[in-house]
Amino acid sequence: MSLSRRDITKLPDLSQASGRVAPVRSRMPVYVDLLPPCNNACPAGENIQEWLRLVKEGQAHEAWLQLTRDNPFPAIHGRVCYHPCENACNRADLDSSISIHGVERYLGDLALAEGWDYPPPPTPSGRRVLVVGAGPSGLSAAYHLARLGHEVHIHDSSPLPGGMMRYGIPEYRLPRDVLDGEIGRLVRMGVRIITDHPVKDLVAEQRDGEFDAVFVAIGAHLSKKIDLPAQDAEKVVDAVSFLRTVASGERPVMGRRVAVYGAGNTAMDAARVARRLGATETMIVYRRTAEQMPAHAEEAAEAEREGVRMNWLRTITEVDEDLTVEIMELDDHGRARGTGRYEKLAADTVILALGQETDSDFLRSIPGMRFDDDVVQVDPVTLMTDVPGIFAGGDAVPSERTVTIGVGHGKRAARSIDAWLNSVRDERAPKHPVVHLDDLHLWYFGDFTRRAQPELDPDARVSAFDEVVGGLDAEQAMFEAQRCLSCGNCIECDGCLGSCPEKAVIKLGKGHRYRYDYDRCTGCGTCYEQCPVHAIDMVPEGRPDIPLTGPGCVGPVRPGASADDVRAGGLL
Repeated sequence: MSLSRRDITKLPDLSQASGRVAPVRSRMPVYVDLLPPCNNACPAGENIQEWLRLVKEGQAHEAWLQLTRDNPFPAIHGRVCYHPCENACNRADLDSSISIHGVERYLGDLALAEGWDYPPPPTPSGRRVLVVGAGPSGLSAAYHLARLGHEVHIHDSSPLPGGMMRYGIPEYRLPRDVLDGEIGRLVRMGVRIITDHPVKDLVAEQRDGEFDAVFVAIGAHLSKKIDLPAQDAEKVVDAVSFLRTVASGERPVMGRRVAVYGAGNTAMDAARVARRLGATETMIVYRRTAEQMPAHAEEAAEAEREGVRMNWLRTITEVDEDLTVEIMELDDHGRARGTGRYEKLAADTVILALGQETDSDFLRSIPGMRFDDDVVQVDPVTLMTDVPGIFAGGDAVPSERTVTIGVGHGKRAARSIDAWLNSVRDERAPKHPVVHLDDLHLWYFGDFTRRAQPELDPDARVSAFDEVVGGLDAEQAMFEAQRCLSCGNCIECDGCLGSCPEKAVIKLGKGHRYRYDYDRCTGCGTCYEQCPVHAIDMVPEGRPDIPLTGPGCVGPVRPGASADDVRAGGLL
């Protein structure tokens, strides 16, 4: 039998006793399915453990199909996702985390090379959905809605689809042929993308197009403005416009010395792009410390490797021939405050990267729509606004602004839109408990060093926009997948079968796991103690809600291939 719900954490701890437990059995083993920490941490809701298992089995196409059930763009995510799954990976506490993003990229690139397409959509539902914005959230929603049989149209104001993936992420991180390849697969699936089409009146757009529902997925394409005294206004540019100009094929003249004001991921990208445009001295100016910067640490580290200099605890007060900056210090509460001391920094161009906003003005005339500054207020579960039938996600709602979170929002919104169109409740089962390293019994663990992806030399990087980080080859991807510990879900290792002194474990055949013969089981716990992945737990004897007959696993029949609530990640 299988116990896979959260209430297993409420059971008494009967795991410490060992050996035969007395003439009357007081406890019994049950097979469980727990939530791997990688799955739990994935904002796109991928069943990471399952597609890694399929890679281990040599089934790359099946692994890609499993991955794209949740995330349609693995070649993109394998490059630009900040992989919180790897931060959560239990293996990180043993040697190093699995290179999940590396294997994901391998599958994505293999799919592009082999010309794999998504499975054809089901019978059309007869419903039409409008998606506003062709960025990661809008494209993801369109994909999942199409998989549900709905006709989807995307309207986007830019000349080409991709949103900030195209106009914000530089080519050295995301080559445009990769972006176009994954979007092209979506078009072949039947999603219609109309570019150069800004939406100015959403209500009229929905009415005239006879759309049954709308998903608003506009990106944060506007830079936040500040009042910065400058004698030469042409010397100051905003980061979003700068990156968009370069992404559109232009190569603006920046001068030899470039200062970037801000320390988010966009600031790091702007600084690295400036280096590639010929700036020999590029610096970040930020009013707080490195520990307080909003950029991911790896982004700042890569910028420094490419020669970008960091000026912490500095704020720009004036731009003339040079920059005037005030030296800051932290108060007792860790807040930056001015010291009244100033210094000069030389710069030919100043790039402002102090945050981004969405252009949501076209929504403000809709009765009932609520806002928090530039973002739309939505139900945190369904992502529906206060206006029935209008949903929003990605950068358009309060959230962290990353590609993966946007894709996760698109998936969640598609599910909610489908439920709303069909007038049903969007019921979501509770997640299984997360399994931690201390829960595992790793008798098979070995020391296997993580495979590294190749990278361009820093000197070679700044001479062009070639991709900086390379991918894993097939052998390396297989090796990384084999490093997965399969936390919390049965791997059919036969350990329980071989360890049982009473032959109470019955093997049900490959892919179907095991069951217990409780007439033979003494409750000794030997099976539990040896289970490397914690797929067995000990529970009190006679629990009325635990059936004593039937197959060993009521839920999934393949290791890791659990239901939606097992597959669901951190946001879904």
